[in-house]
Amino acid sequence: MPSLDTTIEVLSADIFQGAHLILSDVTFSVGRNEFIYLVGKVGSGKSSLIKTLNAELRLKRGTAWVAGYKLHNIKESHIPFLRRKIGVIFQDFQLLTDRSVYDNLLFVLKATGWTEKSEIKKRVQSVLEKVGLAHQAYKMPHQLSGGEQQRIVIARALLNDPEVILADEPTGNLDPETSEDIMGVLTEIGSGSGRAVIMATHNYNLLHQFPKRTIKCENGRINEIADPKEIDISMLG
Repeated sequence: MPSLDTTIEVLSADIFQGAHLILSDVTFSVGRNEFIYLVGKVGSGKSSLIKTLNAELRLKRGTAWVAGYKLHNIKESHIPFLRRKIGVIFQDFQLLTDRSVYDNLLFVLKATGWTEKSEIKKRVQSVLEKVGLAHQAYKMPHQLSGGEQQRIVIARALLNDPEVILADEPTGNLDPETSEDIMGVLTEIGSGSGRAVIMATHNYNLLHQFPKRTIKCENGRINEIADPKEIDISMLG
């Protein structure tokens, strides 16, 4: 059982994609206010690990706790409650293109049980302010730049004030300058908030510009890297 200062704890877990074993004997923990990178080549298991933490993939072997929930024996009926404590940030945005920014965020709040109109409006405004887009609520996604769309995705992830942020290649479709901008937003929302942030990335430049604790997926295992600045770019391809 993790301590009160630990939001994520994984012990001797095997990560599967269907019947295929992806990662073996995974053990690590993430504390509150901690931001870690998850790195490795394409197909090394980064996304599978993130999907396991979100209970999209079931944990078949080992034990894991995320935001107070036991992944190793979680009931199907409890998974929606776990996910309310997790904000997910996608590489490809996954915004609803037929509705405004406000309505994208409204859709998530209604789906997670919010009903009071004044509280909904206040919450939408609050998360948009956090990502610097307070005046963009009634724009359509196609009217925003890639960086602005990713900020909206971050705002969406913050709607239910999650304990965990899982970001899967959030800068993968962005240019270098915009990627740095998004990293600044992610760092700010994690700092002092009590949230644990896990960001899967292969962006070598960000690892050097924003050094943080780094875990590498390689050859079916994970290992912690003592100095992220010494990462070999060839292992991130």
